[in-house]
Amino acid sequence: MIHVTGVDEVTDETFDAEVLEEGRPVLVEFTADWCGPCRQLAPVLGAIAQEEGERLRIVQIDVDHNPGITARYGVLSMPTLMVFRAGEPVKAMVGARPKRRLLQELEDVL
Repeated sequence: MIHVTGVDEVTDETFDAEVLEEGRPVLVEFTADWCGPCRQLAPVLGAIAQEEGERLRIVQIDVDHNPGITARYGVLSMPTLMVFRAGEPVKAMVGARPKRRLLQELEDVL
């Protein structure tokens, strides 16, 4: 898994507690080691985690090692970004994107 400062890793076992029970919105990146666009997205997520950490938590889940959550949310492509608020998915995006565009897409959920 591509480790990024400020971005925590969650698993099938920790997902509900770490994501669904979090008080602030959570951006979940469904990722995999073999995913090239995921590598491109890593520094973008790290920068956003640093800048927006008060308003948004960012976590990663490795789809190869956590098939339960991946299947629960019907994730088929990497990277998939899902925003959860109050235990519910409120937004989903597929593919890497530049920081400015991702921040624009997240405006309505922050």
